[in-house]
Amino acid sequence: MDNALPALKAEPAKDELPAIAKALIDGDYADSFGYLGPHRKASGDFVVRSFQPGATAVTVIDRDTGAPIAKAERLHTAGLFAAEISTDGRAPRYRLRIHWPKGDQDIEDPYRFPSALGELDLHLLAEGSHFNSYEKMGAHITEIDGVRGVNFAVWAPNARRISVVGDFNAWDGRRHTMRLHPGCGVWEIFIPGLDEGVLYKFEIKARTGQVLPLKVDPYAFRCQMPPETACIVDDHAEFEWSDHAWMATRQARHATSAPMSVYEVHPGSWQRVPEEGHRKLTYLELADRLIPYVKELGFTHIELLPITEHPFDGSWGYQPIGLFAPTARYGTPDQFREFVDRCHGAGLGVILDWVPAHFPDDAHGLVQFDGTALYEHADPRQGRHRDWGTLVYNLGRVEVANYLLSNALFWLEQFHIDGLRVDAVASMLYLDYSRQPGDWIPNRYGGNENLDAIAFLRRLNELVYGRQPGAFTVAEESTAWPMVSRPTYSGGLGFGYKWNLGWMHDTLRYFSKDPIHRAYHHDDLTFGLIYAFHENFVLALSHDEVVHGKRSLIGRMPGDRWQRFANLRAYYSFMFTYPGKKLLFMGSELAQEREWDHDSSLDWHLLDDEMHRGIRDVVRDLNRLYREEPALHQRDCEGSGFEWIDCHDHENSVISYVRHGAVAEDVIVVVLNFTPVVREGYRIGVPADATYAEIFNSDSGYYGGSDVGNGGAIAAEPIAAHGRDHSVSLTLPPLGALVLKPSATM
Repeated sequence: MDNALPALKAEPAKDELPAIAKALIDGDYADSFGYLGPHRKASGDFVVRSFQPGATAVTVIDRDTGAPIAKAERLHTAGLFAAEISTDGRAPRYRLRIHWPKGDQDIEDPYRFPSALGELDLHLLAEGSHFNSYEKMGAHITEIDGVRGVNFAVWAPNARRISVVGDFNAWDGRRHTMRLHPGCGVWEIFIPGLDEGVLYKFEIKARTGQVLPLKVDPYAFRCQMPPETACIVDDHAEFEWSDHAWMATRQARHATSAPMSVYEVHPGSWQRVPEEGHRKLTYLELADRLIPYVKELGFTHIELLPITEHPFDGSWGYQPIGLFAPTARYGTPDQFREFVDRCHGAGLGVILDWVPAHFPDDAHGLVQFDGTALYEHADPRQGRHRDWGTLVYNLGRVEVANYLLSNALFWLEQFHIDGLRVDAVASMLYLDYSRQPGDWIPNRYGGNENLDAIAFLRRLNELVYGRQPGAFTVAEESTAWPMVSRPTYSGGLGFGYKWNLGWMHDTLRYFSKDPIHRAYHHDDLTFGLIYAFHENFVLALSHDEVVHGKRSLIGRMPGDRWQRFANLRAYYSFMFTYPGKKLLFMGSELAQEREWDHDSSLDWHLLDDEMHRGIRDVVRDLNRLYREEPALHQRDCEGSGFEWIDCHDHENSVISYVRHGAVAEDVIVVVLNFTPVVREGYRIGVPADATYAEIFNSDSGYYGGSDVGNGGAIAAEPIAAHGRDHSVSLTLPPLGALVLKPSATM
């Protein structure tokens, strides 16, 4: 098809040829498409030029028959050839026969093919509004003019020359130099004959003439197993999803009125295979083992620490380089798709930790990508996180913001991810985050707010909620920034949820105290209700709370062994009955004694001990209670869903409250005793004259407790207490929690 050919240029003047040839041979020619391939001469005939280092000869052959058309003249011993072809004015239909010292090879000429990027693509990329840019950028298996191959596209506006290199061209950057679209700074080339599995990188020559270390494709869909760093061409069009029922119903599952209990997982250390050198599980093995385990424990979602490709295991994935590639540590992209598909088939949502706040400065990554500060800020006062030794995305560049926005949508659209937990939001919002005076640059109004990041986060959430029904976002935001989980149209950032890190800090501080001192720290339990409904909160006991010398959760509990386990059971009971969605990091359900280690498996042998099994069973039963009782989840994010009975009994370290569902009949009463003292005849006011069933007791002997309780049910009495007409007299278990439900109204 003639219209598949690139625009033909006139023959350059003869005095230009030596300089052009030398630049090509030196790998210093920026416009290879302007010289190589077919070009019309002034006479109307054509010249076809090809650069084939190491070839002994080149013959132009008929594309259909393979018959020789013209033998190319060698213009330079380094491998530059040109063949003149007489035609009737139409561009020739040809292939190239390369004569190598060990045999002949027939190839398509990559320099005869047109751009695969349309005018609209180029316009949207330049504008920063191509939110499906991953469909055009990176490496895509495609067909042009009936020829199958791979189209490569990369943004690097300040490069002097870019080439695709790989095994297919002996990693020689002179062979496949790319075409520049100057309006948007994108370089592109279609290389015929390549297919899935091909290794590649980009060789970039900076404006200074320096050839940079080989760079990975920012849009690579698959990468080699670290520490190898090449990208791999991946055909992601073949996977067949079977989660249609889940996708059709997930919007209701993710409403603020629905139960959401999240099991946070680092895939590489949840469970290892000791018989095979303690290797990591694959995505498919995780599907076989993790999914039924999480389902049995009653969680509704699995949250994965970042599985985007990253060079350093010790970063846990939070220093990613391959934002579009599931890490090869656990398998292929399609195997990860199968993991997600099987989660959905089991009724489990999947949340992905997503990191737009920073990236590492490994030489093969985004740092100084085209020889300039392209993705990052040039000024270290804006562009480097001192604490983490990482670089900050320049969100003021529309192309960088578009890259990240497209990436977020990529995971939701291409991998059916249900939620994105956005990491380190506070570091994005504040220009002076973890910086000393003089080490940051104020915004245009003189403030410390990062206006570009604010605009980016709002746009992110508008796109997620506008384009992916049922998907949601969660902010890890550790400050008092207002309206994080409120809509953008009302001035908020637009997130669906926010981690309640204040609750986490306060309650962990409280539970680390010896019970004899807790009376003086009672407000650590109650203060959170002052702001509990300002945001849509997730109560997160995450990986960050069990590393870096903080000790494990059970390791923070005071007292003897029995008290430590009773404390942890009470803490989880408090968490699961407190307003907000829930998140628990793996191993916490086992009461793992040691801190989490990303290089080893969880201590599964602990389940041989009845006290550790009791913690697991408490988590399972609390999850069931949370899911099945509307009062414990329907109004997680509404003030009308919570009511104190008594928050003032600091002397006894006891609190009591009511949780309300959407209808008046859905009521749950919670009483928690945070001392090891059994309290007989403890009276609390109750919402109705009814018999209250004891539907959960964290001190049950089944969990390793002392079996102190109330015989299964307690009848209300017409005795006023706590401003209520009726009350119940309870026996409170030591370091225990009671959950009561009115079972019959008098």
